[in-house]
Amino acid sequence: MTPREALLVTHTGKRSNNEHARTVAADLLDNGFTVRVLAEEAGELDIPRAVPVSGEAAAQGVEIVFALGGDGTLLRAAELARPAKAPLLGINLGKVGFLAEAEIGDVDKAVREVVERTYTVDERLTIDVFAEHDGRPVGSSWALNEVTVEKGAREKMLELLVEVDGRPLSRYGCDGVVCATPTGSTAYAFSAGGPVVWPELEALLLVPISAHALFSRPLVIAPTSTITVNVEPFTSFALLSCDGRRVMDLAPGSTVTVRRGALPVRVVRLRERPFTDRLVAKFALPVDGWRHNKRHG
Repeated sequence: MTPREALLVTHTGKRSNNEHARTVAADLLDNGFTVRVLAEEAGELDIPRAVPVSGEAAAQGVEIVFALGGDGTLLRAAELARPAKAPLLGINLGKVGFLAEAEIGDVDKAVREVVERTYTVDERLTIDVFAEHDGRPVGSSWALNEVTVEKGAREKMLELLVEVDGRPLSRYGCDGVVCATPTGSTAYAFSAGGPVVWPELEALLLVPISAHALFSRPLVIAPTSTITVNVEPFTSFALLSCDGRRVMDLAPGSTVTVRRGALPVRVVRLRERPFTDRLVAKFALPVDGWRHNKRHG
């Protein structure tokens, strides 16, 4: 029989989070799993039978990666799950937890479905990003939610020229632009005025941030397209951020290329739940609204 292994990634800042992680670990260990934990979290978690791991290969060979925390924890876990092609299960111990599949009250059920292999796996589109200056590479990364190019100096506007598939689209005086995936459409892109995109749809989003331009609408672009963001030579320096976790400086004259990621993130689904229901629940949308109250008040 093939050994079963799981990796636990936990937001260890709260005692209750650590207790939930220990409960998950105990259930998995009792059902024959080997449980890995990140070495930097092992001391706080205090799970005697867990195997501390570190580095980019922490999830290599595991059957599943558990992310116990909020969306930040899930994005951190995705960095390990993606290269290992391991399914990622988010258990929300935070506030909104839009990316998570299960809530605190679902922990026992979630572990049971993992043990019984009754879950399914979706693939979420990612984006790869490449930055260069004067024709020389300055960095590359990827994102599950979004890549942003934003002004580095608070008091100065950023001048950007955006191209799609090698053709100029628009020049913006702005605070920046967001290049997002459908998964990220409910994150920063949403806050910047972008549309909510159902995660099953394959597309790239382009959302200008506080743009001074006649045309500054958010755009939904084909997943096969390439977006190029040029930081104009006469403007101030900029910052390139991937999921708000990996940040690099961009000098004036830099070019950022964004395209569909080579590797998706594999996300666990425990049950068939329409995205509409998730949207209503997470954003506490008033389905009936004030018109219903007025009519029946």
